[in-house]
Amino acid sequence: MKKIATERAPKAVGAYSQGILVNDTLYVSGQIPFVPETMEVVGSDLKSQTKQSLENLLAIVEAAGLKKTNIVRCGVFMTNLAEFAIMNEVYEEFFGDHKPARAAVEVRGLPKNVQIEIDGIAVKE
Repeated sequence: MKKIATERAPKAVGAYSQGILVNDTLYVSGQIPFVPETMEVVGSDLKSQTKQSLENLLAIVEAAGLKKTNIVRCGVFMTNLAEFAIMNEVYEEFFGDHKPARAAVEVRGLPKNVQIEIDGIAVKE
């Protein structure tokens, strides 16, 4: 088991790692829309928060030596599932033709009152 950490994603602010690599599988902790350099939320709209959360996820994947196309599953946690279409538009643009498995659920609240958190699993080919 190897801990993965990068300055290109927000620092872990609790008792967890940004990512854990076990054999050929990377488990990425939930990423909220913090700008890594400032540890502040990127914006107040779901579109910008989704994009930042995905960029943070990808930074950890890349720190493990993997690529976007190695991501096989994402979990999406939203405070308002009625805005699913907004998230999905950004998600689709981010992944393009690559279509990881995904679950999206509505939650009562998220850290720092953000609107979205995204975790992921990536596998070496």
